[in-house]
Order: sequence, then structure tokens, then C-alpha cells
Amino acid sequence: MADTAETLHGRFTGIDLDELVDRRVVLTWLYWGMFWLIVTPSVGVALSGLFNYPDYLGTNNLGLTFGRLRPVHVNGVIFGAFSTLFIGECYYLVPRLCGVRVVRGEWGVALAWVWSLALLAGLISLPFGYNHGLEAGELPLFAEIPLFIVIAAATAQFIATIAQRLEPALYVALWYLIAAFIWTTMNLVLGSVILPYTISGINSAAFHGLYIHYIVGLWITPAGYVLIYYFLPVSVRNPLYAHKLSLVGFWSLALFYPFVGIHHYLYSPIADWSQTLAIVTSMLLIIPVWTVLVNFFGTVMGRWDRFGSNLPAKFLIMGSIMYLLGCFQGSVEALRSIQQPTHFSDFVISHSHLTVFGTFVVWAMGGLIYVWPRLWARELWSFTLGNWSFWLITVGISTMGLVLTAAGLQQGFEWMNGTEWVDTVVRMKGYWLVRTLSGVSMDTGMSLLVINLMMTALARPGEAREPLPRPGVAPVPAGGPGE
Repeated sequence: MADTAETLHGRFTGIDLDELVDRRVVLTWLYWGMFWLIVTPSVGVALSGLFNYPDYLGTNNLGLTFGRLRPVHVNGVIFGAFSTLFIGECYYLVPRLCGVRVVRGEWGVALAWVWSLALLAGLISLPFGYNHGLEAGELPLFAEIPLFIVIAAATAQFIATIAQRLEPALYVALWYLIAAFIWTTMNLVLGSVILPYTISGINSAAFHGLYIHYIVGLWITPAGYVLIYYFLPVSVRNPLYAHKLSLVGFWSLALFYPFVGIHHYLYSPIADWSQTLAIVTSMLLIIPVWTVLVNFFGTVMGRWDRFGSNLPAKFLIMGSIMYLLGCFQGSVEALRSIQQPTHFSDFVISHSHLTVFGTFVVWAMGGLIYVWPRLWARELWSFTLGNWSFWLITVGISTMGLVLTAAGLQQGFEWMNGTEWVDTVVRMKGYWLVRTLSGVSMDTGMSLLVINLMMTALARPGEAREPLPRPGVAPVPAGGPGE
């Protein structure tokens, strides 16, 4: 299962990469990540049911209303399900890419507990009304400060480790990792300290547009690139298609994404020039999207024949397809003519689910499926169960994206034609029911995946077996029959 010293070259020769990984740290983060993977998307399914059955959670408890529970779902998926898995997988891949142990690696277990307990406390407080009122920035200060400390500490750990790497050249995953952690350390200061307390009025809306897109575009996006740029080549056992192309994607993301946040505020009192700049840079984001997708599919060339049995690669490529669809939505809905029928509609919700869950959470699951059996030095407990997880998640997110896109376009054009809002709500019920069933499919797939991984950890390592000879290549016995 592990890379051997004989397969390594240059300054990595003679190094056992598995020995560099602090297994206890990685497992702690991944256990918490699987906990969040089960809990926080399930909150989304519970919320989805409210669209068709508004009273099924009761009518007397404010804590169970949509407005109180939606921040639990959003923050839980971003900072829980995705971020926890991502950081845990960073503790696995950074030492393997650098050839040295993570600096102050013993911090990792404590950081995982502080991160998840602070997040748990923050999420529990949201239904009780503790809320900053900023999307993806709702958590109270007593939760945001520990989360910031953990991100800052992990940033220091990884940068110090990368500074001690054996090879001068940086693999592209490390480029994105450095950027993601530094950008997010700064952005959390904006969202936790500056924005809620010092900026008001229309400027608050403008800076919030920037903050939330820095969470999506300067944390989730480069973090996702870290995972797929590492796990896709190693899972298909093919070199990266084009390193230079990956750097085009990196610098175009760094140059264009900081300006796109205002595209949610077209036709608003925010300065028109900033709206236009957001539109232009949103369209220019097609460059990093296409460059990374060409790289991903180029990396798999020559390996498609074994793709069906390669579960991590299936998750990573499926996430790439969702990335193409979701980013196409994101760019076109920034155009003024397209935003008219799509703004405030389910079209935007389709875009957010295809990208945040369909792409980045799925990529994190692909990395999880690759790392987990290697940490336990055994095969995945059940490939069949893993395949069921893959298809339940794939069918669920695909159906949800399609249904919400169709619902959003119908909503928007009916509003533009003067249809009463209540009448459009009635016609959405069928779409919303399918959306809920799609969420159930996704949650079922994730639950089966976690069960599979838990059984992998609990199973005994398989006994060593002599490999069976391939048909037609068995050695011919020395002598005829009867000898």
C-alpha cells in the first residue's frame, strides 16, 4: 500500500514517506471530519423538508425554524465536513510532498479537538439566536476566535514544514495550500472582527460579498485544488499532465477571484464600476476552471480502462464534472441579463450545491477514501458498498442540481412576467420534493461511506496470499504426465 524507498529518486531516495506521516494526527482530524459529514448535510435535508411541509418541525420553537437552522447547515458543511477533512488530509500529504515531518506535528491532535469543539459550540448557539447576520460568518465570537487560532497555527506549521522541504521546486498542491491558509487567516480577521463591528450600511453589504467569496474562492477552491492535484495523480498512478498549466490556473485564480464578490449586488446602490469589475472578473474565472479541468482529465489519460475499480479517482473525476457545471452557472449568473431571472431563485442554490458539495466535499471524500485504508494498512472493507456510496451521492447531487436549475429559471421568468409570488411557490412544490429526495440519496451515500470506513478500521488485516498466475503465463511443468 505504501510507497517504497526503491521507487523514489533524488533527495527522496531511501526515505519511507509513510513514516513521516503522524497517523494519530491524521486519524483525529478524519474522525471528526466523518462526524461532520454525517451530521451537517443531514441538517440540510431536514431544512429541505420545510419547503413542502412547513410545520413538520413544529411551530412553537424558534430554534427549529429555517432562519435559525440554515446557518447550522452552511457553516457545518463549510467548516465542518469540508474543512476538517481537508486539514486532516493536509497532515497526510504535506510531509509526503516535502520529505520531512510536519513541524510541531504534536500540535495536530489538540488543534483538531479545539477546532471541532469550538465549531460544535458555535453551531449549537445558532438556533438560540447568537448570530452575526453575515452568511458564512454567523458564528459568535467565542467560536470564531478558536477557529482563527487553529487556522493560524496550522498555517505556521505547514509553511515551516514546506520551508524545510528536500526539493527546492514546489509541487502545485503546495502552491495552493500556502495560498489557501494565508488568504483565509487574513479573511477570518475581516469576517470575525472588522466586518461585524466596524462597517455598516451599503459598505457592509459590499464587504460581506467579498468575505463570503473569499471563503468560497480563496479557501474552499484552492483547498480543493490541493486535494485533487495530489490525490488524482497518485490514485491513477500517472504524472500530472502539465505543471505549467497548473500555474496558469493558480495565478489566474489569485488575480481574478478577489474582485468577484460584488456580483451578487448588481442593480444595487454599490458603485457601478465595482459591479462591472465583478462581472468581468467572474467571466475571467473561466480561465482557471478550464486550465485545471484540462489538467485533471489529461492526468487520467491512458488509465480509463481501470477507472471503474478506482474508487478515489471516481469521486475526484465526478467532482470535476460538477465543478465544470457549477462554475459555468457561477460565471453566467454574474451577467446582468442572466442575473435578472436567476437572482433570489433556486438557480443560485443549484450553483452553490454543485460547487461546495458536488465538487469540494466530493473531492475531500475522494481523498478520504484514498488515505483511510492506507492509514490502517488494509484494503477498503467493501468496494461494492463504496460503489453504492458513489452512485447514491452522484445521482443525488446531479438530480438536485438539475431540478434546482429548472426551478430557478421557472421562478425567475414567472416573476419577470408579473406572476404573483405565492402562485410561483405553489408550482415549486414538485421540484422541492425531488430536491429533498435527492438530499436523502446523498445522505444515505455518505452514511454508507462512513460505515464502510469504520468497518475498514475494525476489520483484521487480510492474510498475505501468494498472487495467482495470470492465465496463459503459468510456467510449464518440467516433464510429461506420469513423471
